[in-house]
Amino acid sequence: MPCGAKPDFSYELIRSARRTVSVEVTREETVVVRAPQRMPRAEIEMFLKRHRDWILQKLEHQHRLAQRYPEPDEEEAEELKRRAREYLPQRVAYYAAVMHVEPAWVKITSARKRFGSCGPENGLCFAWRLMRYPAAAIDYVVVHELAHIVHKNHSRAFYGLIAQVLPDYRERAALLKN
Repeated sequence: MPCGAKPDFSYELIRSARRTVSVEVTREETVVVRAPQRMPRAEIEMFLKRHRDWILQKLEHQHRLAQRYPEPDEEEAEELKRRAREYLPQRVAYYAAVMHVEPAWVKITSARKRFGSCGPENGLCFAWRLMRYPAAAIDYVVVHELAHIVHKNHSRAFYGLIAQVLPDYRERAALLKN
């Protein structure tokens, strides 16, 4: 890209009271640039020029993911939600008993960026999209979130607890990446 040239991809610019520039390539194949309020556009575009190869690589990666794993249509989404409401609370109850923990609640969400979470009050949330994965991967996410009731971090003790319940947890976690 010649000096001063505009990038060969479009981007959304969000200005805020931050001090640095960041770039994110979303699942929707959108380039989002966050920049300080007063940073000149030319400086932002120089940043994009320096990171052009990385941005194009990430755009291609997100495009391949979208092709390989398209968003479910409305009917499929409803079926996944139904299965999640039925299946996940059962798995949570089973593993909660094994681990001697008690979640405050179990909620099914439409989260896109995470499969599960454990809140400060020990409430568990699971994305219905998790139901597209094998049972072994789903159980890993359930045990992972239940372990956060005991350990609010990703320490050695946290993974030690997971390993006590699922000795093959690394293989199960890898299923979420494929």
